[in-house]
Amino acid sequence: MSIPGPQFWRVTPQEGIALQLQLRERLSLSDNINEVNLVAGVDASLPRSSKQGRCAIVVLSFPELEIVQTAIHSADIDFPYIPGLLAFRELPIFFEAWQKLTDKPDLVFFDGQGYAHPRRFGFACMAGVLLDLPTIGCAKSRMIGDYEDPPQIQAASSSLIAPEGDKIGDVVRTKVGSKPVFISPGHEISFKTATDYALRCTRGYRIPEPTRLAHLAVTSR
Repeated sequence: MSIPGPQFWRVTPQEGIALQLQLRERLSLSDNINEVNLVAGVDASLPRSSKQGRCAIVVLSFPELEIVQTAIHSADIDFPYIPGLLAFRELPIFFEAWQKLTDKPDLVFFDGQGYAHPRRFGFACMAGVLLDLPTIGCAKSRMIGDYEDPPQIQAASSSLIAPEGDKIGDVVRTKVGSKPVFISPGHEISFKTATDYALRCTRGYRIPEPTRLAHLAVTSR
């Protein structure tokens, strides 16, 4: 699918939900990843009190995790702040930053939810379906679901279970002594593989390098 134009995002909240459900029909939680040479991290800064947002994409070599390219874009935000529909605030700016990249990644981490979403279609899922690219949601906090705290062992994990009883992600201990992160598939990737890549992209910090570096980029001035 081609990158959506501005009109695609001009929807009401009710239309946004309907669009999520429509696009979710294309979602795949099966591995469809070829050789990974480049990974990317995406983070957006969209303060509720501001009408302008900013998105950063940092592309890294894999497995070395050395920075290859950084793209940043700022723009006005029209869509209201509604939990569960934040993709409609973040993705328009993300796609503008995406078009600035000359080195497109094979796998993209998003600082936010993937499948661990009330409609099983978070930011990372929607971006993955629209790009037809493997994506992973890497969130610092849960949106929905219950879990048992994983042991204080690096790489320990437990399942994130939705109120309906289905698995929607993994709760992963990336660093001993730190809170876990919430990893969920975005598109064209399984639960197990998403968690595996998150751990392979961790370098001594709680947050995996792709989204950690994207956060640093989007907050720098």
